[in-house]
Amino acid sequence: MAKAAKAKTLYTCSECGGQSPKWTGQCAACGAWNTLVESVEQAASAHRFQALAKSSPVRKLAEIEASDVPRFTTGVGEFDRVLGGGLVPGGVVLIGGDPGIGKSTLLLQSLAEIARERPALYVSGEESGAQIALRAQRLGLIGEASAVGDLGLLAEIQLEKIQATIDEQRPEVAVIDSIQTIYSEALTSAPGSVAQVRECAAQLTRIAKQTGTSIIMVGHVTKEGSLAGPRVLEHIVDTVLYFEGDTHSSFRLVRAFKNRFGAVNELGVFAMTEKGLRGVANPSALFLSQHEQSVPGSCVLVTQEGSRPLLVEVQALVDTAHVPNPRRLAVGLEQNRLALLLAVLHRHAGIACFDQDVFLNAVGGVKITEPAADLAVLLAIHSSMRNKPLPKGLITFGEVGLAGEIRPSPRGQDRLKEAAKLGFSMALIPKANAPKQAIDGLKVIAVDRIEEAIDRVRDLE
Repeated sequence: MAKAAKAKTLYTCSECGGQSPKWTGQCAACGAWNTLVESVEQAASAHRFQALAKSSPVRKLAEIEASDVPRFTTGVGEFDRVLGGGLVPGGVVLIGGDPGIGKSTLLLQSLAEIARERPALYVSGEESGAQIALRAQRLGLIGEASAVGDLGLLAEIQLEKIQATIDEQRPEVAVIDSIQTIYSEALTSAPGSVAQVRECAAQLTRIAKQTGTSIIMVGHVTKEGSLAGPRVLEHIVDTVLYFEGDTHSSFRLVRAFKNRFGAVNELGVFAMTEKGLRGVANPSALFLSQHEQSVPGSCVLVTQEGSRPLLVEVQALVDTAHVPNPRRLAVGLEQNRLALLLAVLHRHAGIACFDQDVFLNAVGGVKITEPAADLAVLLAIHSSMRNKPLPKGLITFGEVGLAGEIRPSPRGQDRLKEAAKLGFSMALIPKANAPKQAIDGLKVIAVDRIEEAIDRVRDLE
């Protein structure tokens, strides 16, 4: 009897999907450490790979008519904002977040609204139909006023059966919860493996492009907070959304990191209630502490999240260090940026913190990545060191350079209008952002260096 051929072992990188015939500590393709996972080499199959769309002849770019991408709303305003105005037929959305943060809740609410006007399908690979029905009942989605009863539900993890159901039902929107639980019979590896996740995502994308069904895939995240599975998963889909926020808090943030049909870095703000997630009309109120009187170490920043200006309170606490190495801790802001700004504050403003512990926090759990927060951080630190509050009604924004200059921030006019609308009376901003016309109720103080900004604040006290 002939011996059966021994299965060949490959090692696949969980970050980039690169393959290696033997295990090494570092992936040769992307340089990531300890990301190679053992798997069995899959036999090639001629029917697995198909084109996403019909081939077309080469055309001149000038001959192609440019048109806006058609969209339809999900019925959840904040979700539509993050998506860039709604779902696109044939678009593929990947949404990730920590367990229990509200991904399934948001998608079930959205499908309940979509099902009022168009066919929709919810594919669950993690929960039974009874569990989803119980959640819908808890959220108040089952009743005469809702069309969630017409929502199609399929508890299945086999890709081929899901594909057959989509071909038969022809839904306009389908949710896959989650991509890590789906497996294809064309592969022998277990669900959740690098090969299965990549293959199933590619096949679902092909289904979406060929049938025009909008597919939303839920993805698990690693302990670092990034989407689990190969990095190519994010390249396959059209839109990548992340849930942010603490599970112990009642507020959730949904941020777009990639969007082929809209702007990136758009932010949707939700409040978790007994009836599910509700959009927040005035998110700036979430990130501003309600102090009865001004307190030291607090400064209000106007940050820009996509097309939306947000007012966020930045708090600093400076205290005498009791250890040889003072602590530098930043929550919601970049830690390395804090060390850089403290050096600028010492060199150009003569304010030393080398013997002080410095703690920084962005109120409300929001994460600020733009450099326009630099000026607010330095003013909050200076206020805490002197134990004197900043002038009441003051807002600020601006990037601080290593030479001590204050650089302009984009969309400064929109930031100032948002601050005036919320009742702030003074704005300390970069000189290049000074408005040409006065803004009602807002006194604008324009500066171009950090030492000048600190002197102006002292004069206003």
